[in-house]
Amino acid sequence: MPIIVQKFGGTSLSTEEARGHAIKHIKKAVQTNAKVVVVVSAMGRQGEPYATDTLLDWIEHNGNQLPNREKDMLLCCGEIISATTMCSLLHREGIPAAVLNGAQAGITTNSQFGDARIETIRPHRIHQLLDEGKVVIVTGFQGVTKDGDYTTLGRGGSDTSATALGAALRAKVVDIFTDVEGILTADPRVVPDAKPLSHVTYAEICNMAYNGAKVIHPRAVEVAMQSNIPVRVRSTFSEEEGTLVCSPEMIRDMNLEVSDRHVTGIAHVQQVTQIQVAAKEGQFDLQLQVFQAMARKGISVDFINVYPSGVVYTVYDKEAAQAQQILRELGYEPALLSGCAKVAVIGGGMNGVPGIMAQIVEALTVQDIPILQSADSNTTIWVLVRKDDMAKAVNALHQKFNLHHS
Repeated sequence: MPIIVQKFGGTSLSTEEARGHAIKHIKKAVQTNAKVVVVVSAMGRQGEPYATDTLLDWIEHNGNQLPNREKDMLLCCGEIISATTMCSLLHREGIPAAVLNGAQAGITTNSQFGDARIETIRPHRIHQLLDEGKVVIVTGFQGVTKDGDYTTLGRGGSDTSATALGAALRAKVVDIFTDVEGILTADPRVVPDAKPLSHVTYAEICNMAYNGAKVIHPRAVEVAMQSNIPVRVRSTFSEEEGTLVCSPEMIRDMNLEVSDRHVTGIAHVQQVTQIQVAAKEGQFDLQLQVFQAMARKGISVDFINVYPSGVVYTVYDKEAAQAQQILRELGYEPALLSGCAKVAVIGGGMNGVPGIMAQIVEALTVQDIPILQSADSNTTIWVLVRKDDMAKAVNALHQKFNLHHS
């Protein structure tokens, strides 16, 4: 019997109606004679009683001094509440089910509390319960160290739990249920005519996720890609198949329609600050000084352009003041431009195709949008624009590459 892993996020579990839809999806999978493993997030979002961010707020208002090890113990509670609730609902439907927390499911991590990485998964207890005919509900987002301490996997951790379990169990597919109809060509809040994609490659969705698309965490996609486990991103609230994420070879083997599109989607990240630092006359170690200083303070740098005369890079707005102070202490006077946005044009078909950058420049020039900076890779071209131009830029590029017809 094939194994199917189904992951339900917080919005898929936050209300009685939503949980009812999730139960229907589980029931449908059981009726196909599949063995079903369900991975759950904490219910709801910030402000709702059992959400992870609500638990973090609780700590903040009660001393705000909880060490990371103990904080992870508290944060594990949200998923336990979700898992046991779903177990009760399945039993009411006459479907045998059992709950395992991350440790009981065999998920061992390192000891980086709050952002742990999975080291091994030994799912023998999951197999045992599946062989007993039970749906196995696993708490997402968590694991255990070799010393027995609870850990959490950081943002998007439930997605990672699901794909890692899918890989360990050699699942037929991992279904990521969320509140949208799969992966779209752009953020529908910015581009009203964004269209759903029937299938994308691992590389394409990784780039979309790293560049602001929040439908699935990129670390989860990387885990699936390493094991070649197909992932479907689907809506909890419909029967649609959503978007299949897999390798190009799998797309061909499944005889899916292969598009000759060069561009798959447009993604964006807001609230970034551009920093320019000029080298002193005769200086050759500017880049080393700057990036070592950022690394020592834990400031993530992005969108890096290096020149003999200096460097240009971006940081998040919230880290800009600290970055500026660090640079001044090194004797530099950096130029900062806050309120920027990074817009990414993504597509596995772009590599080696001439004219893509020309089309990007044309689309933005027609809209009088200045390009502050640019960079590219095999599957992505990035441009930096002012935040006020971001929505106009995303829509212009979406239109330029005919993504409204996807």
